[in-house]
Amino acid sequence: MSGLPADFAIRLLRRPEEPAAVADWMAQSEPWLTLQRDRATCLKLLLTTGRELHGATTAGRVIGVLALDLHGVLNGYIATLAVHLDWRGRGVGARLMQFAEERIQRQSPNVFLCVSSFNTAAQQFYHRRGYELVGRLRNFVVPGHDELLMRKTGPPWSAFAASSFAGDG
Repeated sequence: MSGLPADFAIRLLRRPEEPAAVADWMAQSEPWLTLQRDRATCLKLLLTTGRELHGATTAGRVIGVLALDLHGVLNGYIATLAVHLDWRGRGVGARLMQFAEERIQRQSPNVFLCVSSFNTAAQQFYHRRGYELVGRLRNFVVPGHDELLMRKTGPPWSAFAASSFAGDG
């Protein structure tokens, strides 16, 4: 991923000003514009209780964000993945996805995400990474556009659970 600077890092976002700055640039770019997500809504998405919020950073600036929901039925859900417009196509999204998959696969064999039906570039990105369409949520966020539920899976839960507990004893 040669487009990334030497100081590129992914870390938990802990400073309160960081999600606010991310919400600013999210609300000014696709797919958030088509999804009618203003700054306040983007900030709420990032700060949903119970989510892990990670940022891709360089030079002290957050250039990508990843919100993970690691609880509930879709344990291992990538709730938000966003890359600043100036950093798209340079490997930030791929590194965030790799990080998300490694984090999720410590506790679940499945990684889930939704992608908007109009966001064909993101769909192709996820397909290249091994994600498959498992469902369509019609008119889920805005009229005229669907959300596509995708999954990347490892072993079945029974085999994953057995290997997870093999060392407990």
